Amino acid sequence: MIVLGIETSCDETAAAVVDGDGRVLSHAVLSQIAEHVPYGGIVPEIAARAHLAHLDRLITKAMDEAKVSYADLAGVAATAGPGLIGGVIVGLMTAKAIAAVHDIPLMAVNHLEGHALTARFTDNVEFPYLLLLVSGGHCQLLAVEGVGRYRRLGTTVDDAAGEAFDKVAKMLGLGYPGGPAIERAASSGDKTRFAFPRPLKGKPGCDFSFSGLKTAVRLAAEALPEGAFTEKDVADLAASFQTALVDSIADRVARATDIFRKAYPNGKSLVVAGGVAANTALRDVLMKTATKAGLSLAVPPQALCTDNAVMIAWAGIERLKLGLTDALDFKARPRWPLDPDAPKATGAGVKA
Repeated sequence: MIVLGIETSCDETAAAVVDGDGRVLSHAVLSQIAEHVPYGGIVPEIAARAHLAHLDRLITKAMDEAKVSYADLAGVAATAGPGLIGGVIVGLMTAKAIAAVHDIPLMAVNHLEGHALTARFTDNVEFPYLLLLVSGGHCQLLAVEGVGRYRRLGTTVDDAAGEAFDKVAKMLGLGYPGGPAIERAASSGDKTRFAFPRPLKGKPGCDFSFSGLKTAVRLAAEALPEGAFTEKDVADLAASFQTALVDSIADRVARATDIFRKAYPNGKSLVVAGGVAANTALRDVLMKTATKAGLSLAVPPQALCTDNAVMIAWAGIERLKLGLTDALDFKARPRWPLDPDAPKATGAGVKA
């Protein structure tokens, strides 16, 4: 069972060929970071045009490196949402064309499910498991019961964690993307210098909030002597911010482990997925959180934490094995919650 995966939901154009035994036959990725750096964040129109300009070439490269033809494919999988709708449409329409021309099944994959199932590909994690999905656009805790079966335990009521990293990095002049930049600066900083809040820590439930923390960093930076904003100030602000954010996430995850263990006594794993999962401080704290809860921690390699086509191909394989294919009139979705029955979060905004 060989599947071509296509990912175009944000600022990574990617194509991969994966087989049913979990072997990556090829993976071609084009990063657009350089195009977006001058703007301090992702510009949707630039991203969509880049996908359109490069996707065909990357698919050809992936197929050539895998040494397979379209006749060898059992199906084609593409991100169909959520994401920047222009980019999603480019990838999904390309996959539809391939499916139609070569008469193979189409799997319209939820990008979040791609992240959610990656640990099954890398670590052979068994259902059910607890998932922390933490990225630039999402911050959620979900019980993963099976393919297409998710129960949301908590979500952000305002910013996502990755979004907070990006915005704090921008205000500190550290550039884009913010996550790696903050982590680098924090490595030489004093994490105790600034007493930033831990949003929602100790509160009931498993929801997240990062907007207030982001504001606290801005106010602390503005309170420093004008014209005396030193490299040490930046490092200390970054370290204090990162520590507060990680502490806040760990508290929410600890509450979720209690709920998960009671509802799913056979569950054995805490899985962390999404771009922010690459943060070393977060991984270290969550290892302790998982161990305390009697769970193993599974975190995919960094290359499979960020957006990639391997996870889309693998999600396609998981769905194809269950006979879950999609019609060629499947519509791209800018929003697509994994748990559509979850109640709306209350707060300044909702990232569901």
